[in-house]
Order: sequence, then structure tokens, then C-alpha cells
Amino acid sequence: MQPATAKWYDRRDSVFIEFLVEDSKDLQVKFEKSKLDFCCVGGIETIKHHNELDLFDSIDPNASKHKRTDRSVLCCLKKAEAGRAWPRLTKDKAKFQWLGVDFNNWKDWEDDSDEDLSSFDKFSEMMNTMGGEDGMPDLGMGGMEGLEEHDSDDEKMPDLE
Repeated sequence: MQPATAKWYDRRDSVFIEFLVEDSKDLQVKFEKSKLDFCCVGGIETIKHHNELDLFDSIDPNASKHKRTDRSVLCCLKKAEAGRAWPRLTKDKAKFQWLGVDFNNWKDWEDDSDEDLSSFDKFSEMMNTMGGEDGMPDLGMGGMEGLEEHDSDDEKMPDLE
């Protein structure tokens, strides 16, 4: 058993953790007031993953949610006290090799006072639009019809002199 690789980011009213486990099975996510317990079997080698986190601050376990996709499991932890920044995910200041910050989604929200929808509402909306586990939106390369390939040998550049 080994911990799953994860990345996290902080928002005004929620903390998001994405466990990067492809094709997860036997998923168990348990939210407690100051703890998160994540367990699954995943990957081609069907490795058993287990992560137990003592969280930096309290969450609302009943309002926290998770969503499984083919590539990962995204957890949305609803903060017990919205508006309080989490400088780290865990109570312990130790660095975990399997845990990193999701800089693509990180936002300095403390200075941002006009968020139209809370992050939790956006997460709920995203989960509703995604549908079931296999109901992922079409990510095909639509709009590519009619594009022509150009061969640089066919066209000569005009002489500028």
C-alpha cells in the first residue's frame, strides 16, 4: 500500500484536493471534522492507495464532496470557517513527497472581494454538468474541419528587394 499522488489548492470557502489515480476502483473517501481518509485501488498495476490527512483546520464533513473520473478523484472540502486561508493542507508542517500545490488553480483570493459564485457552488455545478462517471463531456477536436495543410515548398516568399 502506498499514498496516492495528490495536489491541492485553497479557496475562500473550500479546499480542493485532487488524488491523481487513474482507473480507481473500490473508492472510499471519509470526511471527518479535522481529517480526510482516502483509499482506493488504481492504475494498470492495481496498486492499493491510502492517504490519511490531519487537516490544517476544520471542515464540514456533511457538506464536503468528491467526484471520481477516469484520471483522478477530486475532493472538495467545505471549510468550517469560510474566509480563513490555509497556508498548508495538513496540520503537520512536514513536507510530504506525494503532496504538492496545484499552481494551475491557485488563486490569491484574500485580496479578491468580488467572487460571483463560491468555489463550492462552482464545484457542485461542475459535478452536475459532468454527469455520471462515464458522462464526461466530448473533448474531441471539433472545429478542425476545413483546415488545410500548407507545404512550405509549394509557396515561394515574394522578393522584398
